[in-house]
Amino acid sequence: MSWHSARLRLRLLLPLVITGFLLPAEGSVAYAGGDTPAPHHGARVVAEEDVGERLVDLTVDSPALGRTAKVRLLTPDGWEDRRPGRSWPVLYLLVGGDGNYKAWTEDYDARLQELPELRDVLVVMPEMPLFGFYSDWYNDGRGGPPAVETFHLREVRPLLERHYGAGTHRVAAGESQGGFGGLSYAGRHPGLFRAVASYSGYVHPLQHPHAVRAGMTALGLDWKAVWGDPVAQRVNWEAHDPYHLADRLRDTPVHLSSGDGRAGVLNPPGTQPDPEVPGLEDPSDPFPDDVISPTETIMERESRALAARLESVGAPVTTHFYPGTHDPPYWVREFRRSLPMLLRALRDATGHDG
Repeated sequence: MSWHSARLRLRLLLPLVITGFLLPAEGSVAYAGGDTPAPHHGARVVAEEDVGERLVDLTVDSPALGRTAKVRLLTPDGWEDRRPGRSWPVLYLLVGGDGNYKAWTEDYDARLQELPELRDVLVVMPEMPLFGFYSDWYNDGRGGPPAVETFHLREVRPLLERHYGAGTHRVAAGESQGGFGGLSYAGRHPGLFRAVASYSGYVHPLQHPHAVRAGMTALGLDWKAVWGDPVAQRVNWEAHDPYHLADRLRDTPVHLSSGDGRAGVLNPPGTQPDPEVPGLEDPSDPFPDDVISPTETIMERESRALAARLESVGAPVTTHFYPGTHDPPYWVREFRRSLPMLLRALRDATGHDG
């Protein structure tokens, strides 16, 4: 499927990453480098399939999601012949709102298998429910599926660390909702990731809650099911918003990048505007006339706000802002731009896993 298609652009259009079920600050887990994996909450791998060069798909029976879900692995050299206890550093490569675990290897032309830097790293690409927001959903206070954070961190992570060679040196990177997911997880669980990179991430949802409402409503979803109401459940929103978690990210290197919503160097001539989403534009702060990707304009505003907040608390943050739209060629470029930082964080101080 070409990422130029209108269908994919609509799926990628709104990275609206919010999260749900509130975990009080005192309940957050610190992830030290030598952690014993947490219980996997009854999750189990029910199928494994080799799907390409160094690519393995796992099917996980997930109580947190109430169904089976996929996790794609890009495996390092020697992984197939690993001995018990052998492990590799891990890059969690997270996807956007469509939750497609195949996206980084099939839709984005990222050519991950060709990168020599990833031949000694286990790359983990987990599925997410459509517009799952890397969160345990609030669901009017009832909780329950989809519990996305629980699936990723308390089901997939320990399974991989017990049985599939995942080490405890971890970094995360992601586009759109995936950028939010990596930062939210890192802020909610200090020590989980050694560094995080966000590409066009919706990283400060409380700055534009109307965009959450617009995106979910356009898909026929209940926009308050994820975090609740942004006024009545504001504390819950703040508990997942990277802007409000900045103090807990002060020791985590962060890279933030985003386009400004205008056509850039990676847009083919004649690139059409994103499909219109009613309610996405704030009448009090309209988009400039030459913006063709309003979602990306919002992503830039969010990323700049978070960058300033991280700088104010002394966090190690780098940025790259540029003319461009909410599209995969920019994410692939930014992934490669940030990869040295991510790998340096994996190896600094403690060296390789295993």
